[in-house]
Amino acid sequence: MNLFRSVLFWLVLAVLGALLAQVLLQDPGYVLVRYRGTDYTTTVAAGAGLLLAALFVLAVVWTLLRLPFRAWKRHRERQLRAKLSDGLVACERGEYARAEPLLKQAAEQPTISSDTELLARSHAARAAMARGDDASAAAHAEALGERHAAAQAVLLAQQALARGDAAGALVALDAPRAQPLPPRGLRLRADALAAAGRSFDAYGLLGALRQQQALPAARLDALQAQWAAESLQQAADANALADRWDALPQPLRTSADVVAAYARRAAALRWDEAATRSIEQALDAQWSEPLAALYGQLPVARHEQRRAQVERWLPAHPSSPALLLAAARIAQAQGQWPQADSWLHRAIAQGAGAPAWEALGDGALNTGNETRARIAYANALRSQRGDAVLDLPGRDLRQQIADTAAIEERDAHGLPRLRE
Repeated sequence: MNLFRSVLFWLVLAVLGALLAQVLLQDPGYVLVRYRGTDYTTTVAAGAGLLLAALFVLAVVWTLLRLPFRAWKRHRERQLRAKLSDGLVACERGEYARAEPLLKQAAEQPTISSDTELLARSHAARAAMARGDDASAAAHAEALGERHAAAQAVLLAQQALARGDAAGALVALDAPRAQPLPPRGLRLRADALAAAGRSFDAYGLLGALRQQQALPAARLDALQAQWAAESLQQAADANALADRWDALPQPLRTSADVVAAYARRAAALRWDEAATRSIEQALDAQWSEPLAALYGQLPVARHEQRRAQVERWLPAHPSSPALLLAAARIAQAQGQWPQADSWLHRAIAQGAGAPAWEALGDGALNTGNETRARIAYANALRSQRGDAVLDLPGRDLRQQIADTAAIEERDAHGLPRLRE
């Protein structure tokens, strides 16, 4: 179609030219120019030719006059590109002391475009931040002014977060002139909110971050779990805690870290049933050793209910050191030390390590057996270092056989064995 239009255009132009030539040949016309008493006469065709020749000469003269200026402009542009490229390369290589002045000079060129100035000043500010010169970094950011308000807010927020000033970062990012924030600005605002103890508000920005693809999906999923757990820990009262918990998607309500945060905060607010029930539901959905350990550590009552729940889990997880330790802690909280002692030895045999030894020492100390307590505490330190543990006095043959059987049971399940 384009070829057809081009051919048609030239055909029409040729026809018009032929018609004009025919008219001029039939009647060449007459042109009279009178200047200061002198008359100049010619035909229309000759006059048009002279006019075109004069215009051509003027164009040539104008081009020749512009040559020095155009050459100077190209020279300045080459200098600008050289400084900008050298500065960016130096910044990429970590030569910040060399990169900053080059980028600053490039940004101050009068012929620089707006986008190029933004690029130069942004990298100059980051080079100054990398050198620890906060004053120069702030000056580069302020130089962007109203032309690049959003980019200026991002730079100021980065500098504020680098020195631990989350409130200052939020002030820069929430400025009306900086709206709407680019994806990097949204990410920084979420980080600033989390750093300021407002993880619930940071969690609310996840939808916008996903929509703008500000971070990889895996990173956003990790931040979602992190901010959800932090927002639960920061709940002011039981009502806020319940609202935030109910608003979470179902996968997060079975995540070990999120459930642990909810259970700890619920226990701190004396909401014992909610604390234990959340862990029970999560462990029924998916087993987690940290959650099983936390189940025995929660500062809540409900000893009989928790003990019954542990006994229900034990047949399915007989070699779980966390569950055995939880059973021992609950029995110890009920004042049933002989049962707690037996559970603790089984937990140690299954690899519970320092926490079980420490609990064993606490129990021995409470029963007045200081020698046994000292050995248990020493073994807690030894197990942390990976050293061989000391034998406990007072373990008869039957008890030692039970410990050996527990160790063999753990080995049968393919679990790692402690140095004992």
